[in-house]
Amino acid sequence: MNARSGAAGPLVLLGSVVVLVAGLFVGFRLLTASAETIDAGPTCETRVVAADDEVTSNLITVDVYNASSRAGLANRVSINLQRRGFLAGQIGNSTSKVDADVAVVLTTDRDDPRVRLVAAQFGSKVQYAEPDIEVDGDSVTVIVGDDFKKLGKDVRTTKNDRRFTVCLPTVPAV
Repeated sequence: MNARSGAAGPLVLLGSVVVLVAGLFVGFRLLTASAETIDAGPTCETRVVAADDEVTSNLITVDVYNASSRAGLANRVSINLQRRGFLAGQIGNSTSKVDADVAVVLTTDRDDPRVRLVAAQFGSKVQYAEPDIEVDGDSVTVIVGDDFKKLGKDVRTTKNDRRFTVCLPTVPAV
């Protein structure tokens, strides 16, 4: 063993300790630093639909709940409605006591053009019921049952006889 190799051991150890202490210091500062928050801005844009405007499917959010014994039915119905231009709302299992054979629209106003357009997707077998669960006033709520097979005729527009506002999702700026 020469003199050079004997002195290198403590220097390597000292260098390792310096790197370890620096790493611990930087790591602790990163761990305890506050995160930068970015204002995401609004998640939707409010749009007024005039009484004479045509109501289109891309203005309507639909909540779909499953009252059948088939797993995933509400999700499949929601996806098929999205293919027709409707906006996806809540999806899940129904807690409503309403007996849904094919499909039931929960509403207090069957004449609402948004309700009429959504109901048209389910054909003549669609039923209506007063809401017995909490429903979002900005969306149309549908409960699908065991007898649901497929959506009916693809109808994407309806006449409008009232003024209402909708909140259309926006794409956040990056």
